[in-house]
Amino acid sequence: MTAQAVDQPENTATDPRRWRMLALLGVAQFMLILDVTVVAIALPHIGADLGLQRDTLTWVVSAYTLMFGGLMLLGGRAADLFGSRRVVLLGLLVFTVASLVTGLAAGAAVLIGGRVAQGVGAAMLSPAALSVVTRIFHGDERNKALGIWSALGGGGSAIGVLLGGVLTAGPGWQWVFYINVPIGLIVLVALARMLPAELPHAARARLDVPGAILVTAATGTAIYALINAGDRGWLTATSLGTLAGAVVLYVLFAVLQRTVRSPLMDLRILARRSVAGGTFLILVATALMIAVFFLGSFYLQHHRGYGALRTGLLFLPVAVATIIGAQVAGGVVGRLGARYVAVTGLAIAALGTAVAAFWAGPAVVVTGISVGAAGIGAAFVAASTTALGQVAQHEAGIASGILSTFHEFGAALGVAVVSSIAAASISGSGSIGFARGFTFAAIVAAASAVLALLVVPAVKPPAGVQAHAH
Repeated sequence: MTAQAVDQPENTATDPRRWRMLALLGVAQFMLILDVTVVAIALPHIGADLGLQRDTLTWVVSAYTLMFGGLMLLGGRAADLFGSRRVVLLGLLVFTVASLVTGLAAGAAVLIGGRVAQGVGAAMLSPAALSVVTRIFHGDERNKALGIWSALGGGGSAIGVLLGGVLTAGPGWQWVFYINVPIGLIVLVALARMLPAELPHAARARLDVPGAILVTAATGTAIYALINAGDRGWLTATSLGTLAGAVVLYVLFAVLQRTVRSPLMDLRILARRSVAGGTFLILVATALMIAVFFLGSFYLQHHRGYGALRTGLLFLPVAVATIIGAQVAGGVVGRLGARYVAVTGLAIAALGTAVAAFWAGPAVVVTGISVGAAGIGAAFVAASTTALGQVAQHEAGIASGILSTFHEFGAALGVAVVSSIAAASISGSGSIGFARGFTFAAIVAAASAVLALLVVPAVKPPAGVQAHAH
């Protein structure tokens, strides 16, 4: 593969509204990320109000992440075929309406159905929005924009815990979903006026429906297996059988992509070192982030006995640290390269989680989580700039979809692993399980920092030039 510079469309590269577009797209993405963690603190109240059992409550979270992750590649490819603008607006509309339906739910069927629809909207919106960002920015501006994007993603998860506590303790759990409605409508109207009209890059190509069904089924099956492995055990016949089923579906998808005239994705994109390195980083960073937030939330609520509001407020410095880490990384990645940022960020994440593992007490644990979150925020920036820095414009949607899919894989994997390791402490038997969970996260972060030296390219993009690999 050779790298060649590709000129930016003048109407987007110099559009004075591009930073406002980024702000609006960022708000939309922020809502999607919030909805992964904002529900966690509200779950006990939802269960009490609607009379739901624990296994049903689990699906309030899992239904969203399953659809969000499972349909991500389809959303990214749709953005490439039909134009990012159309997919962004449609995805945002679906997500907003689904949020209203979920908040109005009086029973399990409507509640979980609403979460499924939210996941569908999110899977359309997220990769299409990221595709827009990669098209309207280039050079150092792109690095800064991706830094902001990553800060919103990482900080959104932590702020979700805070907001979930505030809303649940205040107007009620329904507002965890209602709050998306006015924000979604305002952003929808603004983006409809602001996003530039675009001609799809593959106007004559058709959407590969069989491929979409296969990859969605494969991804959904894999995420389902990871979500349930924490409860059922990693080596049980059910867990291993479900994971094997996902592998078979992926193999069938790969075979199909080599035979159809208009494939959902060119599988050669996964062989590019930049895309492979970026997906590795996003997988690890998301798994660490969700694992640390999960452990911290249970430690404060179940072990220390703190309420939802107090727990949420204690996560405020975690959110701020994530945003600062991502912003600093966005400012230096163009000068120092993504490899340096990735290694440094993961090393800081290892240090912070080690502090939470070896020293007890709420203040120390929150401090350790905050330090770790700053490093994780930096790793998110390295992931985005690595994976998206060398893709052609007509591949931006599918590359964004791949990155977003591995984000959801990481979330499911992080929760599944640490819930198994810390199972005893989560059920109320001492704090040793939390220490083991944080220790495992620190080891993974340190090992990943070493691996990043090998898998993340050292190439730094020249200022003002967008490099593409073909």
